[in-house]
Amino acid sequence: MIKAIWAAFKARYPSRFKSFLVLGGMAFCVFMVSALLITGGALGLAWTETEQFCTGCHEMRDNVYAEYKGTIHDTNRTGVRAICSDCHVPRPPIDLIKRKMAASFEVWGHLTGVIDTKEKFEAHRAKLAQNVWRRMKATDSLECRNCHHAEKMNSDLQSEKAKARHVSAKANGKTCIDCHFGIAHHEPEGPGPAEMKMD
Repeated sequence: MIKAIWAAFKARYPSRFKSFLVLGGMAFCVFMVSALLITGGALGLAWTETEQFCTGCHEMRDNVYAEYKGTIHDTNRTGVRAICSDCHVPRPPIDLIKRKMAASFEVWGHLTGVIDTKEKFEAHRAKLAQNVWRRMKATDSLECRNCHHAEKMNSDLQSEKAKARHVSAKANGKTCIDCHFGIAHHEPEGPGPAEMKMD
């Protein structure tokens, strides 16, 4: 039946048949290219969130990743582990794309050797940490709250000091990173996130 309809269309509209084939072919090509770009983009985004990707350059592997090893986020009694992207890449799609685009400009630092030695890294540590803290303060520590849910915290297991500090922080508009920093990486010299000027 389809062959009969196709033959009738071809016989009745020979000039339109050629246009139909050309337009159909073009539409198919556009669809295939779009599908490949979307699939390739999604695979690329997923790959850049792996621990292997994050530690692929020696600047990260020899500095911040080496500091992270053995911390509570790396190994703990529950076996729940946070990798680089859990703390440094937002999960909402629009925010994720924005962060990935911003990170693509950071590749320039790798190519030009801005932090290619331990000494250079240490010289830039405070600025690098402040960049991360600034992002986390702007999102109300969303990266922390992706895993840590305040409503699920058991205050009975917290010390009296911790309970009081959590209440005070909430009342004063503080966010997780204002107090909980230096837990996966060494603290830089200078002011912490709570004292840092937001510009």
